[in-house]
Amino acid sequence: MKAFILAAGRGERMRPLTDHTPKPLLQAGGKPLIVWHLERLAAAGFKEVVINHAHLGTQIEQTLGDGAPWGLNIQYSPEPPGALETAGGIATALPLLDEQPFLVVNGDVYCDWDFNRARQLTAKTAHLVMVANPAHHTAGDFSLDGERVIYAHGEQTLTYAGIAVFSPSFFASIQPGTVMKLRPLLDAAIATGSLTGERHTGRWVDVGTPQRLAELDQELKNA
Repeated sequence: MKAFILAAGRGERMRPLTDHTPKPLLQAGGKPLIVWHLERLAAAGFKEVVINHAHLGTQIEQTLGDGAPWGLNIQYSPEPPGALETAGGIATALPLLDEQPFLVVNGDVYCDWDFNRARQLTAKTAHLVMVANPAHHTAGDFSLDGERVIYAHGEQTLTYAGIAVFSPSFFASIQPGTVMKLRPLLDAAIATGSLTGERHTGRWVDVGTPQRLAELDQELKNA
């Protein structure tokens, strides 16, 4: 099973930190955010990782190289300036991801969800990992009815954690190079009842602002 790390975002809310450093290379606990993912993927037995990039992408390639220090084989999917959004980026990278379901992880989150679990989800077309709503996103994104993802309903809402397992077929309708967000595809899957998900109750941080990065950095250094 391959893993795909989304690392193409500009990180506007993280400026000025991201003016000269791509967001996934910002450090927390003494290492770049994306390296936490690489270490945990390797520990879970993953060997093949694909990373997309746009803003300052050459820095990502120079820093991570071919993945050998982590026992991984990393391939890159470069995108044009401005990037292709989540669905467009994944669709463009499909030739590198082969024909099996794959794990997707946002490069700018910190999460202790067990990546081994992804292998138990390969029968799903699209399966989202969700978490309790953080203070900066109290309305949430979706709700769960058992393991079926439904539109946000009442007070029982959850936030998409930026971690999912997808079948390549989920992106088959998108031409490579298309700029497209993920949400329209998720809405379409909700409408057909085919989007599944689960709640993760462990540690999760959306490292979206310098303050949250500093807080995570302090937490990891004190761990």
